[in-house]
Amino acid sequence: MKKFILKITVYSMGVVTLLGVSSCSDSFLKVDPLGTLSDQTLANAAGAEGLLIGAYSLLDKVGGAGSGNGISSSNWVFGSVAADDAYKGSTLGDLPDILAVETFAGNPATGLFNSEWRVLYDAIQRSNEVLRVLELVNDISDAERTRIAAEARFLRGHFHFEAKKKWNNVPFLDESINYNNGNLNVPNTADIWPKIENDFVFAAENLPSTQSAIGRANSWAAKAYLAKTYLFQGKYSAAKPLFDDIITNGTNPLGVKYDLVNFHDNFNAERSNNAETVFAVQFSVNDGSNGQNGNRGDRLNGPYNWGPPGGSGFFQPSQSLVNSFRVNEDGLPYLDNFNAVDVKNDQGISSTTPFTPDETALDPRLDWTVGRRGIPYLDWGVHPGQAAVREQSSGGPYAPIKTVYYKAQEGVYSDATALYGIYTTISYKIIRFADVLLMAAEVEVELGDLVRATELVNRVRSRMSDPATWVHTYINNDNPGMGFTDIPAANYKIGLYPTFPNPEYGRKAVRFERKLELAMEGHRFFDLVRYGTVAEELTAYWEKEKAVHTYYGSAVFQVGKHEYYPIPQAQIDLSLGTLVPNPNY
Repeated sequence: MKKFILKITVYSMGVVTLLGVSSCSDSFLKVDPLGTLSDQTLANAAGAEGLLIGAYSLLDKVGGAGSGNGISSSNWVFGSVAADDAYKGSTLGDLPDILAVETFAGNPATGLFNSEWRVLYDAIQRSNEVLRVLELVNDISDAERTRIAAEARFLRGHFHFEAKKKWNNVPFLDESINYNNGNLNVPNTADIWPKIENDFVFAAENLPSTQSAIGRANSWAAKAYLAKTYLFQGKYSAAKPLFDDIITNGTNPLGVKYDLVNFHDNFNAERSNNAETVFAVQFSVNDGSNGQNGNRGDRLNGPYNWGPPGGSGFFQPSQSLVNSFRVNEDGLPYLDNFNAVDVKNDQGISSTTPFTPDETALDPRLDWTVGRRGIPYLDWGVHPGQAAVREQSSGGPYAPIKTVYYKAQEGVYSDATALYGIYTTISYKIIRFADVLLMAAEVEVELGDLVRATELVNRVRSRMSDPATWVHTYINNDNPGMGFTDIPAANYKIGLYPTFPNPEYGRKAVRFERKLELAMEGHRFFDLVRYGTVAEELTAYWEKEKAVHTYYGSAVFQVGKHEYYPIPQAQIDLSLGTLVPNPNY
């Protein structure tokens, strides 16, 4: 009897088959090995659906091969700390692999790269296992078979996209790749974009527009991911009709038409699944898992020794990011000299020393993105600055907000049983509607429609024009639970762009808007790479920052090397040399 082992191997993540020894007299050899499921058990509607759920479960990158500290659905290390969004945080020596990513000192032996690779290819083969078993299923309608196959291929496309944007030269594994077929070692020398496209095309054509749960992919999510895949390749003409259709007609999996919501609702556990959700990773708490089903990948990311219990002081917003939210008299960002002046902070200032926040005009999204001294931090209290920072000399003066729950939600939308860390149900948006609007604006700039590009950017900006959506002062600083006044917590101002005068300006404005809107959401490094400006941007960032964060003094970005991460040496070895290193590693 053929067996499907659910334990995953490292390189190919192929599902291994146990070959038992047969004997007429030794009946004990016919006992199913522990941890195995027979094809009769899996090859039915329930088995296929269960395998599909298993593939979905690795969207959070927890529980599979390779999961661990720094491995997260939000890509906070690989997408934000590696860019100019954030510092590693905590203390300089804590989790040194993340510091290696931050300063581009990593190499093929750095364990974090191998962990990320393993979890992604584990997830890819879980998606493939759905397709393999689905071929054997008889008790299912054609419509359900097609729907399950389309979801599995959507997930496979997503996980390959994640690998592609991190390493570029990666193997594509389809359902024909497994241990039994003896074809585990797949080269990484072919461009896999066409195969990623094919998966999203199939998903877009075969998924329903509505689903039974918000966390399942629907046809609109597949179209958005396909358009994003085209965008990453510079296929603007192919992406445009998809974005137009999504913006005009798209709905989330529950049938709610896509729209922008109050900015912070996207990061409020009670409201995070909303009209802006295109495709999101779902989390649950207080379910007997001791936090494992909460947002475990971001659990370290919160103020240290203050506010929500369990914060470890990682993922601290950078001064450069905070400076990006400064605005001029028209409420528009300083596109060219945003970093010329620092927003006031308490770097090196004692927590007992009186401190008044900066009175300069700021984009109101800042204080929904960054916790800074003197400003209400959700309903936890006025952020105390240095008192909530583990090591200000290396981590800086700020704290993240987007992954933190409200104090009023404690024990309901956070896990009270977890031993340490901030475990919440705040869904992580792999794609949200504001992201779609800004990707569409980028396409319009490249295709020459500056009027439409301006409209799309202004649609994103205009939702913050209502003062009711801003951060406000507390009624009583000593009792934040009493609520908020109508008084803005800082000098907030946001304006709309006049029509972009030329493509160069439009390109700069759209890119800067992505920096502001999607800050601390794991997109920044990958955006800089596809813009072709990553070396210039990071070199300027390090030069500015190293006066305070001296470890940046050794950071060097090597063009032709650091745009992508090193292929893990462990995977090269396991592939018996089939995988080749990335250039210059």
